[in-house]
Amino acid sequence: MKIIARLSFPALWLLTAACGDSQKLQTGSGPSGGTVVIATTAEPDALFPPITATLQGRQVTELLFDNLAQVGPEMNTLGDEGFAPRIAQSWKWAADSLSIAFMLDPAAAWHDGRSVRASDVVFSFGIYTDATVGSPVAAQLTQIDSISAPDSTTAVVWFKRKYPRQFFDAASQMLILPEHVYSAPRDSVTRRAAGRTPVGSGRFRFGTWKRSESITLLADTSNYRGRPGIDRVQFVVAPEFTTALTKFLTGEADVFEALRPENLAEISTRPGLKAVRLPGMAYVFMQFNLRDPKNPGRPHPVFSNKSLRKALSMAVNRDAMVRNVFDSLAGVALGPTVRSYPTTPKSLPSISFDSAKARQVLDSLGWRDSNGDGVRERNGRDLTFSVLVPNSSKSREQMAVLIQEQLRQVGVKVTIESLDFPALMQRQSERDFDTMLWAWQLTPSPSGLRQTWASSSSRVKSGSNFGSYENPHFDALVDSALAEFNPERSKQLFSRAYNVIIEDAPAIWLYEPETVIGIHGRIRTTRMRPDAWWLSIADWTIPENERIPRDRIPAGK
Repeated sequence: MKIIARLSFPALWLLTAACGDSQKLQTGSGPSGGTVVIATTAEPDALFPPITATLQGRQVTELLFDNLAQVGPEMNTLGDEGFAPRIAQSWKWAADSLSIAFMLDPAAAWHDGRSVRASDVVFSFGIYTDATVGSPVAAQLTQIDSISAPDSTTAVVWFKRKYPRQFFDAASQMLILPEHVYSAPRDSVTRRAAGRTPVGSGRFRFGTWKRSESITLLADTSNYRGRPGIDRVQFVVAPEFTTALTKFLTGEADVFEALRPENLAEISTRPGLKAVRLPGMAYVFMQFNLRDPKNPGRPHPVFSNKSLRKALSMAVNRDAMVRNVFDSLAGVALGPTVRSYPTTPKSLPSISFDSAKARQVLDSLGWRDSNGDGVRERNGRDLTFSVLVPNSSKSREQMAVLIQEQLRQVGVKVTIESLDFPALMQRQSERDFDTMLWAWQLTPSPSGLRQTWASSSSRVKSGSNFGSYENPHFDALVDSALAEFNPERSKQLFSRAYNVIIEDAPAIWLYEPETVIGIHGRIRTTRMRPDAWWLSIADWTIPENERIPRDRIPAGK
């Protein structure tokens, strides 16, 4: 295999070392079996991979479907070093590096028994890149020209140009779909998929989905990559944080991935429970909508002004808020990146807390409290806005209350709209909001910046740049960083891009939480990838003498 480059950053030591806690739960021995119940505060938005946009949707679909090859625990995305074969058992680069031929595993099969074919890979690329489907992943695939299938077990990916993350884009951005299941007119394929049982090639097959209650996946006992170590994975939906936590503490659930500081003391007193800490791979922010939600063709009457956005950022004491809500389990967010990312520089500029200066800037912009009611106004308009918050996130609800109070102290009135997840997603997709508390879970590749903050992603309905931030200088720096083969030079370009967006203040960068997962001690886990701990579930085991009654159920055929 030809390797373009090998990732070698000091930050990767942190990622590997931080996985040490999970290594303490060694893989068990004995026959396969048992159930892992995962408590989650929201259910998936969809189980059709091209349009899945939520963390919960990713967790389920990435157990049901396979990539051509999967990023390894070190999260290298340069060249093909460390990638694990999935549907593709091997690959070969062309001499000019403008194509990669993937040789499919002849044993790979869909859950309905039909063989995986190269034409399925061609079909999947067509679905992901079709504008009528509107996949948010399409922005990551723009440098792939086409995919061909010279025979039933060979898929050739053709590129428009050479760039460092060609292999990652070709092998890991798409989950491969069965053409015979999802083939339909492109304008109706997502509607057809929503009404069908998901059929993938992953080591778990679909069982049941009881809406607002649970999703059950069954072991695919004859899977081409081997039978999973457990019989069943069940995601139990509990929208309230306290309810989800209680399910874990009382043994109704075996895993809960959103532990908070005050939970750790209690877990330490329970011999059967463990807390696994992984580096944070998500950042939470208050996003400003830079377009008028009532008339998207016009700038937002308040937030289109960069000086005002920066003043609001100055008025928020992020250090104090993060300590208040998380203690030591989160840090103040740097920007649209996280500290453990290889492309993140050691330091980045920030808009520091300075309420006095915030008041001065607001005064200079003409926002003054002329009538003494505590709220600034200008030209007859109060300086007031709403913030959308998912009610499934207790920490974001707490953070919203703290922001509301701190902005009140500088004469800004904030109304909190706490919505259930589907309602918030609807408002978000329609760009119908002033601000919202949102989070992005990063993938191994920094190319996700194009999807979440690039100008091109603000102009299409399928784009994830919901606040409509646009800066051609930022776009150019990100493009240059992603095209740069030299890791240090790429890191410098990313640093310059981060500087630009932080100065533009399209959001208040709030916090970067650690991933703290509660796991029952009877479960023997394996090494977890920091950005996607669930990918290793098929290799988890439960010793036969430690399985509890709910585990005694039939596995998938």
